[in-house]
Amino acid sequence: MDIRIYDSKSLVAQHFSNYVEEFIADKEEVHIALSGGSTPQIVFEELASNKKDAIDWTKVHFYWGDERCVPPTDAQSNYKMTQTYLLSQIAIPAGNVHRIKGEDIPQVEADRYADLLREKLPNSAGVPSFDLVILGMGEDGHTASIFPHEIGLWKSDKLCEVATHPESGQKRITISGKVINHSKEVAFLVTGAGKKEKVAEIMNQRGGFKGYPATLVAPESGNLVWFLDKEAASGL
Repeated sequence: MDIRIYDSKSLVAQHFSNYVEEFIADKEEVHIALSGGSTPQIVFEELASNKKDAIDWTKVHFYWGDERCVPPTDAQSNYKMTQTYLLSQIAIPAGNVHRIKGEDIPQVEADRYADLLREKLPNSAGVPSFDLVILGMGEDGHTASIFPHEIGLWKSDKLCEVATHPESGQKRITISGKVINHSKEVAFLVTGAGKKEKVAEIMNQRGGFKGYPATLVAPESGNLVWFLDKEAASGL
């Protein structure tokens, strides 16, 4: 894996934005799965302010790796956050934005979104393949919306699953491990001291690392990049 460590969260956002620009530049069409969370938010702000005119957004298709089962106007919606900080600021065609409909019946929407991925994405060994999946990681080692208590969802035969938050019980829709590991490239965005323990355990394969869904991220392409700030990397 490629591990990139920066002094601050803002520098992570800056360098990740450069990475996204370079990733998109030489492609005719790009399919990217986005993540929610505080770090993606500042990345979106960076892209909107400094890459607004540098990237040809008409060739970019955005999807989501997971979504909370709430309406798109809800403050918890990953789509709403992206719409606020990125989509409303750039010239991307509406037809290139493929949101998960968190307001719909969870299992029905998980199945619909799986069909959409089959329709829109290139195919790799019978599995829809993103060009890039952007992931975050929780302090419990979860990624997308696959949590340690439901780590079995990672190996689901389905493309999309309905997950349950371990504390709130909130339903979420998430892509499965099969989709993540068939992506051409996967990039983790992990910042903050609260993540340092899990980062160190995963990187060094120690402690309870086998119980963390983030450990299972291993794209078949071999293209895995971690963007960390100094605090998240401080346990290495």
